[in-house]
Amino acid sequence: MIFRWFESLIDAFKEPVDSMPPKSVWHFYAFYLRQVWPVFLAAIVVGFGVALVEVSLFGFIGSIVDMAKGVPDGKVFFQTHGHELLWMGFVALVLRPIFIGLHDLLVNQAVVPNLTNRIRWQNHRYVIRQSLGFFQNDYAGRIANRIMQTGASLRESAVQIVDAIWYVAIYTGSAIVMFAKADVWLAVPLIVWLFAYVGTLSIFIPRTRERSWQASEARSKLMGRIVDGYSNVLTLKLFAHTQREEAYVAQAMEEQTQKLRGMTRLTTAMDTTITTLNGFLIVGTSALAVWLWSQGKVTVGAIALSTGLVIRINNMSGWIMWVVNGIFENVGTVQDGITTISQPRAVQDRDGAMPLEVVAGEVRFEDIHFHYGKQGGVITGLNLHVRPGEKIGLIGPSGAGKSTLVNVLLRLYDLEGGHIRIDGTDISQVTQESLRSQIGVVTQDTSLLHRSVRDNLLYGRPDASEAQLLEAVRKARADEFIPNLIDGEERRGLDAHVGERGVKLSGGQRQRIAIARVLLKDAPILVLDEATSALDSEVEAAIQESLELLMQGKTVIAIAHRLSTIARMDRLVVMDKGHVVESGTHAELIAHGGLYARLWQRQTGGFVAADDALV
Repeated sequence: MIFRWFESLIDAFKEPVDSMPPKSVWHFYAFYLRQVWPVFLAAIVVGFGVALVEVSLFGFIGSIVDMAKGVPDGKVFFQTHGHELLWMGFVALVLRPIFIGLHDLLVNQAVVPNLTNRIRWQNHRYVIRQSLGFFQNDYAGRIANRIMQTGASLRESAVQIVDAIWYVAIYTGSAIVMFAKADVWLAVPLIVWLFAYVGTLSIFIPRTRERSWQASEARSKLMGRIVDGYSNVLTLKLFAHTQREEAYVAQAMEEQTQKLRGMTRLTTAMDTTITTLNGFLIVGTSALAVWLWSQGKVTVGAIALSTGLVIRINNMSGWIMWVVNGIFENVGTVQDGITTISQPRAVQDRDGAMPLEVVAGEVRFEDIHFHYGKQGGVITGLNLHVRPGEKIGLIGPSGAGKSTLVNVLLRLYDLEGGHIRIDGTDISQVTQESLRSQIGVVTQDTSLLHRSVRDNLLYGRPDASEAQLLEAVRKARADEFIPNLIDGEERRGLDAHVGERGVKLSGGQRQRIAIARVLLKDAPILVLDEATSALDSEVEAAIQESLELLMQGKTVIAIAHRLSTIARMDRLVVMDKGHVVESGTHAELIAHGGLYARLWQRQTGGFVAADDALV
């Protein structure tokens, strides 16, 4: 019950404000710690109690020595000082376990699992909504690594700060007061040491933070390269470049090793310096205490107190050094994570964006311009009207802009000029989720999630019934192989997992699952980007009827490598260099004798020239 109550203090999956996290390190910390401030305030208060109890135990040591010296008879000693001894026992046996137990419950049950994963969850929610270009410009492994390590490092450094604040303040402050109470000169070595200690930390810690950030950046780079190799292991094996890949990873590992060495050199130098300062503190305080005792200015209890406390401060100073070093090491890791996490989204829903409602399925491209942020090229001033329920085929040489046209229709990128309207509604004014929910897409490069076949299919329609799912599988002719699937954990059929990106399936099998998924989605607008390119002629012919059924009553935009697969479309649109250069039926374009006629001639003649190759 106690564990569950503390574990419920922080909700790891609290819905965040959907805004970019701050780019400043300290504002980034404040952004997340503000969300759980009551728990951290409680941890600070309890930490204060823990530090007071720990210091009081050293005060008791001196008091016991002085009390024993003043009362040589044991019975009288207990009669005289019994209350003080009971209080000492109460502090050691009751208060100390209570405070430390509360501290551990707050940190280990409330903060460690929940705050760490809340930061990860909120960062993931923000990053997963980034534009396609964001993910194309970085390693997936590096992004994931930064998401994972930022949450842990922020939490750990925040907890360390809470612990360190009171230990430093209470130990040093109490020690100075206790020493000065015995004799003001006894506090001098500690005060001198304190200034030297703080000065040492102020020299080393900022450098540690900088080098920690560099080491974290190098570690993320290394992780990205390793994951990139694992994700593309088939390519590595096909081209027999194992040694080349090893060298590629070794270069990043060498860089990470050098950065880590730079950080550990600072750590060693700081540790040696602090240890030397601590030696002067122990010798100076002990020697001064003994000399003052010899002069009759302090008691034997003061010697026991000062010697015991400076040895404790010596141990604590080493702990504080590692804590402070760890804090800034983690701050450097968080700083590295911010470089990926706190990036503005290139494609965002506008304030007040409404869901898109598609009734007819009319699509208009009005003087659109898109160049992937470059000065020119790709698509410039394109106009195209797709009537409700019309089925058009997009044709053109490689680089003509066909796939880009589909990308901007799906709003994977925002236009640099012009408008795209669906049933008269500008797609920039509606939510991205609602836009893409109204468009079914089958791409050339089918990528499946490393989950079960069922989970992949239900991505098209999560609330579909079992009967609807099986009907989509049958129409896509995927029922021919799904029942025979079995994975490494003996899961079969629809429950079998397909491997990362669907690597356990053939290209044709992946494509048929993708087609079944879109059949299940049943969106009013359909995009087929080389939808049957991975199928052999026999299988393609077998599912052609299913595709015809899928296209009925829908607005269809199809891109195909084999012109024969789209020759029967209502209209063919020929693109070249980002412009529509021809439009008409297959017969009309053949009669026209333009680019389409040349492409058709070369395909039917068994040859497609390299400069006219289709995407």
